Amino acid sequence: MLNSLLNSEDSLERENEKLRQISEALMRRVENDTDSSGVAYAHFQRAAMLEEVVRTRTQELERALDLLNTSNASLALANAETEAARANLTNAIETVQEGFALFDAEDRLVMCNSRFGKHMRDIYHQFQPGLAFAEYVRIVSTSPFLSLPAGLTPETWAAQRMDRHKDNHVMFNARMAGSRWLQVSEHRTQDGGTVILQTDVTDMMRLERQERERLLDDQAKLIRATLEHLNQGVCIFDRQGRLVGWNRRSGELLSIPIHRFHLGASFGTLYDRIRPEVRFAGTVDEGLIERWVASPGRRVPLSFEIGMGSRVLAVFAQQMPDEGFVMSFTDVTAERAAVQAVNEANETLERRVTERTLELEDALAEAERANASKSRFVAAASHDLLQPLSAAKLYVSSLESEAMTPDRAERLAKASSALLSVENILGALLDISKLDSGRAALHVGPVALDRLFSQLHDELRPIAEQKGLEFRVVATHATVQSDATYLRRILQNLISNAIRYTDRGKVLVGARRVGGALRLEIWDTGPGIPEHEQERVFQEFLRLNASASPADGMGLGLAIVERACRLLRHPLQLSSTVGQGTCFRVEVPLMPAQTEKPMKGPVPAPPPDQTLLHRIVLLIENDADLRDAIAITLEGWGVDVLPCAGLAEADALLDEIDIAPDAVVADYQLDDGALGTDAIAHFIRRFGALPTCIISANRSTELDAACAQIGAALLHKPLDPVQLRRFLG
Repeated sequence: MLNSLLNSEDSLERENEKLRQISEALMRRVENDTDSSGVAYAHFQRAAMLEEVVRTRTQELERALDLLNTSNASLALANAETEAARANLTNAIETVQEGFALFDAEDRLVMCNSRFGKHMRDIYHQFQPGLAFAEYVRIVSTSPFLSLPAGLTPETWAAQRMDRHKDNHVMFNARMAGSRWLQVSEHRTQDGGTVILQTDVTDMMRLERQERERLLDDQAKLIRATLEHLNQGVCIFDRQGRLVGWNRRSGELLSIPIHRFHLGASFGTLYDRIRPEVRFAGTVDEGLIERWVASPGRRVPLSFEIGMGSRVLAVFAQQMPDEGFVMSFTDVTAERAAVQAVNEANETLERRVTERTLELEDALAEAERANASKSRFVAAASHDLLQPLSAAKLYVSSLESEAMTPDRAERLAKASSALLSVENILGALLDISKLDSGRAALHVGPVALDRLFSQLHDELRPIAEQKGLEFRVVATHATVQSDATYLRRILQNLISNAIRYTDRGKVLVGARRVGGALRLEIWDTGPGIPEHEQERVFQEFLRLNASASPADGMGLGLAIVERACRLLRHPLQLSSTVGQGTCFRVEVPLMPAQTEKPMKGPVPAPPPDQTLLHRIVLLIENDADLRDAIAITLEGWGVDVLPCAGLAEADALLDEIDIAPDAVVADYQLDDGALGTDAIAHFIRRFGALPTCIISANRSTELDAACAQIGAALLHKPLDPVQLRRFLG
């Protein structure tokens, strides 16, 4: 029953009250009960036990109350401290000059200061604790106080903002109404929350914009000054073809009043104004520039020329990165007039050379002048100049065998010497022309120096002996890497120069090995070259010996040597001592695994020519004068000549007389595009192997290869009678 009276869910005060009532009831019952059986005493004992229980429970209740009071005091203190901290935090974020907001890990707004979102007065009141971040972004995106970029919808802005929210750190600028700017920076906290700071950067943006505008203004002034300084006319158009920039030179060149140039003027309006006066050059049609301007997408640069009155303008149009375009106009009237004058001069020179091929002195003077002004003309006219020169040399050579008075023999010798000088000068001019025009074709390969030295020794020894000089060539079996034609020309010019300017003593040619190269040296005992003149000797038409006659050359030999060495990349050196002599050195790379084997003594002279009496020579030459000159020369040596103008005539003549020739001499370029190499190949097939020779003014390596393929010798024009006689011998 006691258990039913005492409820465990009652408080200590309630239980104590129940026990007190029970105790009092029992005491009253004991006092009133007179039963002698001892029941009263039992009840007394129970009452005493209950009182002890009540006392114990009362003490426990008092202790619990003490603990509760202590806990309440601690809780009150903690609450006070929490409120103080919250107040301090609130005060702290209120003192921050930027807008501040804190979202928890669940993206719910915890707190924000009064500056957060103050630029959006329509939604400012909605920034309350518990606001979801997504809802915050949505209401911001729809606020009219947020100025979105052109073409960007609120939904797109909100989606981009939520996408960037996934990053730990975000920073961007947002434009607000009233031309204000906010810099929004977002940072993730350690517990997964988010802190957002909003900083008003309007003043900074304005200063930056002012500075940018100032820089752009300065840049515009600089561009304007630059455009005005240009000698070209320049017009700049935007992507719609509207004028955005120009200079005064444009109006001058296009004959448009400067007041017609203004911002926004269309390209079509300006073009229509000059259209009646424009003349297009070449294949350019009138609508080309309009189609280019109107074409969509990427435009390729456009360049053409137009005529306006007496002016010729070069026009260049190019697209800019923003799809606008710029056009420039350059006055090239003077240049085109100069080109026209040069073309007319070239045509006049070519006509005069064709009409006066027999007037060698005038033709050579014209060739020299043309070389000084236009090297291409000399190269193109080489065949026409060499053709009559060959004929003249052969006519003079044919007269040497005839009996004549000493006076006529002397004049003939002078004429022959003059022709030789003309030949040397013309060859030098052609070499200079080819080297200067950049059309010199190089064929670098192995060159055997023993053969080259032997040829140069045989060719130049008679000239040295005629001057009473000792001429020695120390031969070598080395093989070098070079172009055989140009290396021969280099050595020939250096040796000829040494012999020409050495009056007594000797000229020595040899080679020294220097590492992986061979240094070719030409020594002489001439007058020497002063140090201050050593750089000038390689200039064209410069001869330090002023007393030298034109027969000694025009001062082109060393110019050719310098250009050829530079083209071949062969280092050229000069050392000289006045009164003692000069040495030219040319360094040429050796072929791999080649060693020098110097031979003592001069190169032996070739055996004398055999007799040419009654040898039958078939001559094919389309030029009548040169054909007659060669025929007369050969007949003077006792040769029986069969002169023909072409292959058909030669075949018919050989069929008629039924005789096989002993040798064939053919010009390379015949009539109607026929080639002498084809004619020689034809006669080799018809008669078998026989001596053949090609004569030509063509000095290309391709012709050398063609002659080598059919086994024919090659003699260059102007034709040297000595070389021709040596071939027939």
